[in-house]
Amino acid sequence: MTSIRIDLDRTLGNVDRRIFGGFVEHLGRCVYGGIYEEGSPLSDGNGFRRDVLGAAKDLRMPLLRWPGGNFVSGYHWADGIGPRGERPRRPDLAWNTVEPNHFGTDEFMTYCRELGTEPYLCLNMGTGTLDEALAWVEYCNGSGDTYWADRRRQNGREEPYAVRYWGLGNEMWGDWQIGSLSAEEYVAKAVRWAKALRRLDPEIVLVSCGQDGWSEWDRIVIDGLVKHVDFHSIHIYTGSDDYWTNVLEPHQVERALRTCQTLIDRARHLQQVDRPVHVAYDEWNVWFAGRANRDEHYSLADALAVATYLNAFVRQCQSVRIANLAQMVNVIAPIFTDENGLFLQTIYHPLRLAAEHTQDVALDVHVDCDTVEHTDARDAAHRIADLGPFPLLDVAATRDSDRSRVVVSVVNRSLDEPVKATLEVADAAPSGRVVARVVTGDDVDLRNSFDRPDAVTVTEHTSTGSGLVQYEFPPHSYTQLDIMIGAQ
Repeated sequence: MTSIRIDLDRTLGNVDRRIFGGFVEHLGRCVYGGIYEEGSPLSDGNGFRRDVLGAAKDLRMPLLRWPGGNFVSGYHWADGIGPRGERPRRPDLAWNTVEPNHFGTDEFMTYCRELGTEPYLCLNMGTGTLDEALAWVEYCNGSGDTYWADRRRQNGREEPYAVRYWGLGNEMWGDWQIGSLSAEEYVAKAVRWAKALRRLDPEIVLVSCGQDGWSEWDRIVIDGLVKHVDFHSIHIYTGSDDYWTNVLEPHQVERALRTCQTLIDRARHLQQVDRPVHVAYDEWNVWFAGRANRDEHYSLADALAVATYLNAFVRQCQSVRIANLAQMVNVIAPIFTDENGLFLQTIYHPLRLAAEHTQDVALDVHVDCDTVEHTDARDAAHRIADLGPFPLLDVAATRDSDRSRVVVSVVNRSLDEPVKATLEVADAAPSGRVVARVVTGDDVDLRNSFDRPDAVTVTEHTSTGSGLVQYEFPPHSYTQLDIMIGAQ
């Protein structure tokens, strides 16, 4: 019999709500035709799509990263302020399109206010200059009688935006990045920028630019910047047409987070940095290579992969304190629009459930179940076999601070078989309701669409009882068990 055993005292740490953050980039239809559509009957007076805003609010994103992504390395923020009719149209070299600059800093800040989220801005370290970066911080955060603070006031915002989070470039290690740098070049540049930015605003939170968490780039950058930053970012996307690779590959994330935090802790120890520095996994999702300019249509299998990412973030709560799903709308996103409306993609449902019901304290769960071994057929750089064998059930659990509620998140990766499991909470028992929220469907390739918006959705049922919880997890499913408990 499969068993899941939980001890309320075996804690992993506190879950940081910032792991449920989002990301919008000027990529495809994410901004224009996604969150922002001037002249649409579905938009409000600011040009914001009301239907998108409503769906996004339910994802409870505490942080929203913008404007990139690759886009930022050619973006000059001052092009996007002032009267829209006077803003220049610029070639976007990242995605081979034209940027009209109708959605800029003030629009983004207004959108964050409407969404109830905190802004996280990424600085242009490709074609941008330090003077330009300082001016942006002054525009957003300046309270004195200075040029850029006055420009903000002239544009209709008297009070500072008080932007705390600033990223020092995006993927500067990649040869596709405009102005890409070696790790050593990046460190030298980023140290200069960090020192100057903190002189202007000592309260800002700085994020260094990382790769996958275990590369030589990461080691060099962490060693060079650990005294100057608060977070080190990593980016890993996964995705495959092979079912098992797709649902198992997110476990690479746990290796990345453990390794990256170890590099950070090593650098802090050697350099006697006494303040914490953590990981910002500020781009993640299922994203198939070569589909950058196409909207991804997500399957049920992709939703299971996303749920596994979310479980991994809970298990690795000691390292990852920020995570940003890329993107929020269209392209590679949980929300899909056209000019007439939207539908919620399969991946929306585990994202919403996790953001809404994950509790504050992560628990160390013991799972006794069958395992699966799988070797990725792609090149060795993408192999996951060395991480296996993998438990058939991927499980994470959290509890509230009062020890009265436990939420258990379970991905049953079996293609065809349900898994009946016994769940035991040590020294406690269900004291009332047990709510099961389930995301599944008849086929792992099932996708939502405008014609079938609820092909994959959430079903919910409630039971009551005491003692052990026995539950049968459907094949290829994501299940949240929300259990009210009491002392035995």
